[in-house]
Amino acid sequence: MSFREKLNPDKLPRHIAIIMDGNGRWAKKQGQVRTFGHQIGVKAVKDVVEGATELGIEYLTLYTFSTENWNRPKSEVDALMELLVDTMHEETPTLIKNNVRLLTIGDIESLPTNCREKLKETIKITASHTQLNLVLALSYSSRWEIIRAVNKLAEKVKKGEINPGEITEAVFNNELCTAGMPDPELLIRTSGEKRISNYLLWQIAYAELYFTDILWPDFTRENLYEAIYDYQQRERRFGVISEQLV
Repeated sequence: MSFREKLNPDKLPRHIAIIMDGNGRWAKKQGQVRTFGHQIGVKAVKDVVEGATELGIEYLTLYTFSTENWNRPKSEVDALMELLVDTMHEETPTLIKNNVRLLTIGDIESLPTNCREKLKETIKITASHTQLNLVLALSYSSRWEIIRAVNKLAEKVKKGEINPGEITEAVFNNELCTAGMPDPELLIRTSGEKRISNYLLWQIAYAELYFTDILWPDFTRENLYEAIYDYQQRERRFGVISEQLV
């Protein structure tokens, strides 16, 4: 029986975040260069996006390229940027067909011009779509995002637009890249690593964490369903005790 058949449609997470890890190691196992793993990883992205769309997940956020990834060899970074542009060209018709809306979070202005322009084009084309919000975290890190939000609030205080005592969680949320999005209820990381890697640190305060040894290129929609099934077996208490939930 597929894990999809086991899922309770009334307990699906609204927002799933994924750290897509293991492309390089997968390629090494195949005797290939790291960039080959990233190319095959795109197929896993397509399968997972289709699976999330079919389930009716509202938001799917993928850790695509971190601020720290800029420190990788220039040849790999250039290949990743080229792959991103090529993928946008090839997959935009599929996003349109499946009513998927593309969004991005991160320091998008730091991306090469061709990447930035293609992303903006696809974001504009899919702006009215309603089936799934596909969020790409690009040139993103949570510490960068938090410092950026603090600076924006500090500037507002300096201008007298807000008093320090008026800064609440809701006010802070509105200065984050994810403003207007629900927080992820489920965070998935592939490849066996068990760390968060500077990803959505504020937003995943109460997310359920799911780690799998599967390398990203081998991750399928069935693995996504398995992660969601695991999520549905957990008791989410948010600081209270089980009896209070009942």
